[in-house]
Amino acid sequence: MVYESERFFCVIKQVCLFSLRIYSFSSFLLVKQKKMIGSNESSTEGPMPTSYLTFLAYLLGEWTGVQHTEDYLSYGVYLSWVLFPLVIVFILPVAIFLFCFNTSLLLLHIYKRRKNRFNEGHSGDVWYGAKEMLANLWDGHGRVWHGYELHGDENIPEGPALIVFYHGASPVDYLYFMSRLLIQKKRYCHVVADHFVFRLPGLKMFIEVFGIMHGPKEVCVSALKKGCLLAVSPGGVREALFSDETYAILWGNRKGFAQVAIDAKVPIIPMFTQNVREGIRTLGGIKIFRKLYERMKLPIVPMYGWFPVKFRTFIGEPIPYDPNITAEELAAKTNAALQALIAKHQKIPGNILRALMERFQTRQKED
Repeated sequence: MVYESERFFCVIKQVCLFSLRIYSFSSFLLVKQKKMIGSNESSTEGPMPTSYLTFLAYLLGEWTGVQHTEDYLSYGVYLSWVLFPLVIVFILPVAIFLFCFNTSLLLLHIYKRRKNRFNEGHSGDVWYGAKEMLANLWDGHGRVWHGYELHGDENIPEGPALIVFYHGASPVDYLYFMSRLLIQKKRYCHVVADHFVFRLPGLKMFIEVFGIMHGPKEVCVSALKKGCLLAVSPGGVREALFSDETYAILWGNRKGFAQVAIDAKVPIIPMFTQNVREGIRTLGGIKIFRKLYERMKLPIVPMYGWFPVKFRTFIGEPIPYDPNITAEELAAKTNAALQALIAKHQKIPGNILRALMERFQTRQKED
């Protein structure tokens, strides 16, 4: 008790000293301002108005001894006004995205504490209510920021299927697709993510609730055989970081997804989001970043943008299961189908200004 009381009085003392310093500094400013106004009154017929910038420049000159401080301050104010639009363009979108993401995590934690009070949701999934709530949050973000549209959802069968999509610099378009599908069709789509996603702090509950998989073939086949929808991007992080406005598909020799579809006996559905590269751009063209990734698997390529461009997700026609096709042939067939989807709905090379102007189009023009 004695120790706690000493700590309490120490805190009170610090607060009082801090308040005294603020009062002293305020008094100093007031005295300096009165002196400046008095000198102006003695040299002119009436008081001259003193701007805040002039007063601040005078104080800085007195303390630092630097001359022409008002010129430096004026230049600083001018520079801040010039950079203000850039701050709005780059920082505001990221802040909005982080707000939505952190809100999602907060809602999940709240739901976890109270989920025992809820009845079991759709198909016995106690997290279904949380998924539906977050789906509405992200769908709202997509509608407002990107005017998000989903086309071709009638190509998704009632049963299981493997959705293969082009990976933009950010997976935010997949979040919009997953949310819209859950709202409109009452179906949830699982997704395969790269291993480094599971090492990111703070995402454990998000991964658990949304059933994000790290990709062993046996787990994917099992999920499909249970009737689930599963999405995968064979290009993964490499495609996200190092593809560009030409929308090149960077799969390499990957064909594991095709083998999964063959083993599970399910169709493959290609999917592409228009202007996904114009929303966020990367500096993957710089060779050192590519070398770091290839040697150390470090996804540290700088990104910029978060521009509010038009997003339209197009779902292509299913590639039906064929027991006589090999994994190599099915992978090549899927690659060609996705290439055709990109060629049909994306003007190449991509252009940020054009993608922004498409926000004002009321309907998709026929190609």
